[in-house]
Amino acid sequence: MPAITLVGAQWGDEGKGKATDLVGDRVDYVVRYQGGNNAGHTVVIGDQKYALHLLPSGILSPDVVPVIANGVVIDPGVLFEELGGLHERGVDTSRLLISANAHLIMPYHRELDKVSERFLGKGRIGTTGRGIGPTYADKISRQGVRVQDMFDAKILRKKVELALNDKNQVLTKVYNRRGMDPERVIDEYLGYAERLRPYVTDTSLVLNKALDEGRNVYLEGSQGTLLDIDHGTYPFVTSSSPTSGGACAGAGIGPTRITKVVGILKAYTTRVGSGPFPTELHDEWGDWLRTQGHEFGVTTGRNRRCGWFDAPIARYATRVNGITDFFLTKLDVLTGLDRIPVCVGYDVDGVRHDEIPMTQTDFHHAVPVYEYLDGWSEDITGARSFGELPKTAQDYVRTLEEMSGAPISAIGVGPGRDQTLELRSLV
Repeated sequence: MPAITLVGAQWGDEGKGKATDLVGDRVDYVVRYQGGNNAGHTVVIGDQKYALHLLPSGILSPDVVPVIANGVVIDPGVLFEELGGLHERGVDTSRLLISANAHLIMPYHRELDKVSERFLGKGRIGTTGRGIGPTYADKISRQGVRVQDMFDAKILRKKVELALNDKNQVLTKVYNRRGMDPERVIDEYLGYAERLRPYVTDTSLVLNKALDEGRNVYLEGSQGTLLDIDHGTYPFVTSSSPTSGGACAGAGIGPTRITKVVGILKAYTTRVGSGPFPTELHDEWGDWLRTQGHEFGVTTGRNRRCGWFDAPIARYATRVNGITDFFLTKLDVLTGLDRIPVCVGYDVDGVRHDEIPMTQTDFHHAVPVYEYLDGWSEDITGARSFGELPKTAQDYVRTLEEMSGAPISAIGVGPGRDQTLELRSLV
């Protein structure tokens, strides 16, 4: 069976957890393939709300094997805290598999993330301060510590001592901070080893065998397309590749395995952190969207920046990811608007752009060009089929579908598990 990849089609926070939970009873494996605990998914089951930061959403489905693959960076303390919280709520977490090749977020990564961000001042990126960027930087510079290293005390000691020879110089002499004791770091991570060991395996091998056996594998990205390290609004991006191409490297499967790419789109647009955002609203409408949509970060609690739907971004996501299906979330948030602006292009110094401008400079100066669609006032949270939506809501969906370049196969009309209209199967 082919693998199915789930990607955020904007700047993240589009509702990927809801999408993954929707198909939980139809897939066998749900795989996180990049990012760390700088992301978050909210899943609502009945009257229970679950905020997941590092664990795959599939952990809430009893018949699914959740996998943290090699492309993820793991903070063991956060992982065990999250597992413990779910265990207390009666969720079975014993099925979790973790790649031996995943890299570890170390205490010095977190410290460097925080102090370097403060040092940048107005030029800061807007990171979560959880050590994600420094961990990926060490991975690329071949100085990283992997999960498997915790099972060999000699290797762990060598890597930590080598790293802190350098990091302590930076902390003390550049940032005027106290250096870290290698022994304390080594002891802490050796203490995690036996607790982590039952979960650790060769996840690439497991996933490829599962695909060979006809199992359904769902690859779940965190963040979104416009935060991709290569294809996002650089440098205001994450440190990994949440696009569909990143799923192959991040999970250890070949590109020919993937035949469906599901993009998650909000019916409007949000982002967290710094960087360009052409449709951002700095008025009462931005506050209205934030309040109506409960737009506060799952992981950080920060207010999300809010704006109207941006069609060029959706088309860009379709192109970069090869999106075959869209899941449109939070359509219900727009209820009550007489007219709904939709960005169809940009004006950059008097020049019309129908696609995202090539340079970051032009994108920073892009002024949205809007078309206005009719809104609706009817409560749509009880709709269970597309035909039950008001005509103007149906027209809004169809217009966004035409502008985005891929079919909208599912629509979210509320946070609940049952508040999704599935027009075509996502599996």
